[in-house]
Amino acid sequence: MLPQGMSFPALMVVAILTAGSSMLRAQDPARAVVHPAPTLAVDGLGKGTTELNGPWQFHLGDNPAWASPTYNDAHWDQISAEKPWGLQGHESYSGFAWYRRHITIATAPGASPDVAMLIPAIDDVYEIYWNGQLMGRLGQMPPHWISYNLIPPQTYGLGPVRSGVLAVRVWKMPLLSTDDGTTGGFGGMPIIGSPEAIAAVKGDFDFKWLRAQQFHFALSSLYGLVALLGFFAWWRDRRQWLLFWTAMFSANFVADLFLTGLRLHASFAALSFWNQTEIAIREMSQWFLLLWILQLQDNRKLVVLTRKVALISVIASVMDGMLTLLYPAVFNEIGLQITDAVLTAVMIFFEAFPVLLVTYAFIRGKQLDSSRWVVAAVAFLNGMVYFVQNVTIQGVRFTHWSLADDLNKSLFTLGGSTIDLRLLLRTLLFFSILYAVIRFYIDSRRRTTSMEQEFQNARELQRVLVPSSLPVVPGFTITSAYRPAAEVGGDFFQVMPLESGSTIVLLGDVSGKGLKAAMAVSLIIGAVRALAEDHPSPARLLTQLNRRLCGHLQGGFATCVVLRLDPNGDCALSSAGHPAPFLNERELDLPGALPLGIARDVDYEESSFTLKVGDHFSLYTDGLLEARSPSGELYSFARLQRLFASHPSAAQATQAAINFGQDDDITVLTLTRMAFSEEQLQLTPA
Repeated sequence: MLPQGMSFPALMVVAILTAGSSMLRAQDPARAVVHPAPTLAVDGLGKGTTELNGPWQFHLGDNPAWASPTYNDAHWDQISAEKPWGLQGHESYSGFAWYRRHITIATAPGASPDVAMLIPAIDDVYEIYWNGQLMGRLGQMPPHWISYNLIPPQTYGLGPVRSGVLAVRVWKMPLLSTDDGTTGGFGGMPIIGSPEAIAAVKGDFDFKWLRAQQFHFALSSLYGLVALLGFFAWWRDRRQWLLFWTAMFSANFVADLFLTGLRLHASFAALSFWNQTEIAIREMSQWFLLLWILQLQDNRKLVVLTRKVALISVIASVMDGMLTLLYPAVFNEIGLQITDAVLTAVMIFFEAFPVLLVTYAFIRGKQLDSSRWVVAAVAFLNGMVYFVQNVTIQGVRFTHWSLADDLNKSLFTLGGSTIDLRLLLRTLLFFSILYAVIRFYIDSRRRTTSMEQEFQNARELQRVLVPSSLPVVPGFTITSAYRPAAEVGGDFFQVMPLESGSTIVLLGDVSGKGLKAAMAVSLIIGAVRALAEDHPSPARLLTQLNRRLCGHLQGGFATCVVLRLDPNGDCALSSAGHPAPFLNERELDLPGALPLGIARDVDYEESSFTLKVGDHFSLYTDGLLEARSPSGELYSFARLQRLFASHPSAAQATQAAINFGQDDDITVLTLTRMAFSEEQLQLTPA
């Protein structure tokens, strides 16, 4: 539970003791000591105010007749309205109680005849009666109770009252284990005066409260700014989960300000539910933030454990927050406290989870920069203080431990704002997170810039390696198309005329992306150009090329197909693990072979065939075959066969795959055997 917006439920044994000690203890009038009710005389009430001090008649229980001015309350107790009944002999009492004060009022000459009253706070629900007439209320009495908490002092107009009895009916909700038993009823002296004077007093109260909260408001605003910028930065690059969890963690401090720091006139039960939920989400966000700050996100088991702990903790907190919403319709007082205790045990157990994360990172010896360790240390301290407060406040009216109160004591004031340990640690946490995230963002941008430069260099190198125009090949029409994907890939092709009159056509694909792949392509093309004249046989060329590449591809490999094309249409073909070319609508049947760069002692085989006039020969990389539709369907061999049966140009074949859904680099090269009279060829690289 969250009385005063910030407390938590208790352990089961404490809850059972609480239920027993907080049962109604109505006094027996026959055995009570007689306390004749004194009358408070207020003379000359004008533009000023006066406190309703002195002894009030007080009685536990509930009876509508107690509002009547004729009721004899001489046998009632007498207590002060300056402090709660829990500090005046009625410790740990919850339920109904009544206050009565006999008053006579005489206004000053010329003063307003009307009287108003200001009540700083009454715990939890109250109704105000003057001479038996209801003058105002805050909240709603059981069974459909509604109470308000942490709201400003309330003012009530009493009208032209003069002499009579002011009665206040109070109901306090069942005690939770975080209650110390000293609360209940009036928490400050009520004040009466003219409506103008009461309005001025209320304004002074509000100003002092606002002045005391300005540091808290400023810090929450800064957290809100970090949350806004963090979400915006994460939305631009959703791989940066550190930014997301930083934003989530910061946003919850803003939510906490709205729920507990703005004195909203909202139901205590509803605020308790939302505040419990907000705290659970904040705790969860802190755990995932620590995972990323401490660079533990790659430990799958730890991430799964964190998710499970977060799920259990959030569910327990949400259920615990619902208890006040369900009282008394579903839970009676004992059921409320016992259920609360069970859920509290779960929540308090997991509040120490940040200790596990920080300790694990320390034991593993994570090499982190100082900014991350500062965040971890401050978050650790925040978590420990929060944990110790919640543990030591459980059952405090039985243990009488004062550590939680000591941790909440003011350390110093700053511009009228009280700074306690929690607010100080929260401030340090803000600046440490801000510093760490800025460092992370700068480093991330530096890495991104470096990668972008690498891709740019790879693109420039690829432009040099991929021919922009094709040489004339007598007797053939050649078309080519190269369409890279988003990243720089490793597709390559070359058309190299030999001094013998033949032409070597080379097409392949290097594993990997970026500059590394581009450098491997440059190595392959350079080696082929050096070997082609001495080894015109495609099989022999691949064998020599493989021996040169082994050990120089940094663990990668390359698939490749080499075609030697003679002017009369005779062809020799050898493949190193590359997809087989198509002759018209038929895929060539080639022997299997290892890609280049895997094993040094590999001898590649060679196939021979002849291209007739009108034959259409197509070479391609696997980006064409592996085009993928939005639904995830691959382009498939069946579509590929139908595509090449139509004798497309390289550009047409490439566009068909792009329209289907490009997923990788696509390179296509087509050759068409022409009649001898058509030797004047037009080359159309795309």
